[in-house]
Amino acid sequence: MSAGLRERGRADRVAGPARSRLRAADLLAGSWRGLGARKLRTALSCLGIALGIAAAVAVLGISASSKANLLAELGAEGNLLTVTAGQDFDGSPAPLPLTAEPMIARIPPVESVTAIGYVPGATVRRTAAVPATDSGGISVLAAQPGLLGTLGGSVAAGTFLNAGTARYPAVVLGAAAARTLGLGQVHPDTQVYLAGRYFTVVGILRPVPLAPEIDEAALVGFPVADSLLGLGGHPTQIYLRALPDQVQPVASVLPFTANPAEPDGVQVSLPSSILAARAAARTAFTGLFLGLGAVAVLVGVVGIGNIMVISVLERRAEIGLRRALGAARRHVGLQFLADSLLLSALGGVAGALAGAAATTGYALSSGQPTVVPASAVLAGLGVALGAGALAGLYPAIRAARLAPAEALRAVLARGGGKIVRQFWLLKGMVPTLHWGRVCWPGRAAGGWSGWPLCGGR
Repeated sequence: MSAGLRERGRADRVAGPARSRLRAADLLAGSWRGLGARKLRTALSCLGIALGIAAAVAVLGISASSKANLLAELGAEGNLLTVTAGQDFDGSPAPLPLTAEPMIARIPPVESVTAIGYVPGATVRRTAAVPATDSGGISVLAAQPGLLGTLGGSVAAGTFLNAGTARYPAVVLGAAAARTLGLGQVHPDTQVYLAGRYFTVVGILRPVPLAPEIDEAALVGFPVADSLLGLGGHPTQIYLRALPDQVQPVASVLPFTANPAEPDGVQVSLPSSILAARAAARTAFTGLFLGLGAVAVLVGVVGIGNIMVISVLERRAEIGLRRALGAARRHVGLQFLADSLLLSALGGVAGALAGAAATTGYALSSGQPTVVPASAVLAGLGVALGAGALAGLYPAIRAARLAPAEALRAVLARGGGKIVRQFWLLKGMVPTLHWGRVCWPGRAAGGWSGWPLCGGR
């Protein structure tokens, strides 16, 4: 028998050991079964990664939703400009020249222009029985029919002023003014007491973000403001839309166009810039929340790494059996690395879903469009996979370097020799003797492993 064994060893040395292979499907299936066997540990290990990714996706999604809402409020280009003449000594808006609006309309890049005029001393009350001091701070403004078109506003109830109603005692209420007066609907007999006479309410506006002064005002036509309220036709503020790429050039010539005699007294502003700054202030803590999410991901990396190191210690017998069955070191390392990657991927998917749900809930509660950037979700998954690779690198190297004999010796020391023998017999492999030791065919150089897998018997 010794001669036969020596001949077999020579043949194996000539042919060389068979190349061991591990398919990606088997790798993934093994990782999935391993994590499924420890469901609670898997869930707790995913928690850190999930919290970090959820925080990042939610913060970026909420910021994107706010940005989309801001762009909707600014219009397609955010090219609205306003022209005013400052204030009088009593704090009321100073009037602009009568030629201001037609001269501004002649500037070639100007697309539309409209004006309003402040009526000093006029109050608005629900009825004449309400004391004059209880006006609710509602101002009276003369407006042109093209005001809503320039501002991008809309009517919530009724209609806006037109060429006909602008000549009669008809009024349109801003959103805040209507709430102050307790009006939500418009009927043919709905009236308010304005400047000592009753005006018929023909419409109620929705909020106008770019011109909040309109929300707190009662709007009448310029003709009736001149005839009944003594306005004199002078505008106090002009709104205009310019071509998007010509906003700054137009803003530079507006003071000289609106009031050539006193250009220094003319003030030009961009409401879109003010609104953008307000939105930027609301998202000032975005970086802080992203930092907290990064800390949570780092904690998750440490947790997964710790769990994987413990898993290496717990699965020493499995590592030894895999190596005895023909698995190379790289196969063992890849298996543990795949476990870590799958664990972090599950956390990344759960975090991305939680972040998208948080963004949707915030957008629905605040009336904003729901925007979940695909780049944020993909970046979150990428960070999760990178964290998993980082957390599983050291445990994978440690598992790959574990000697098969040492791994199996721990099982045999606990009385596992019988289990090992049964495992080999189930695989259809029959042990043979080689120089007085139990050896298993098809392993190591020369075809013999030389490991005392069954206690040397």
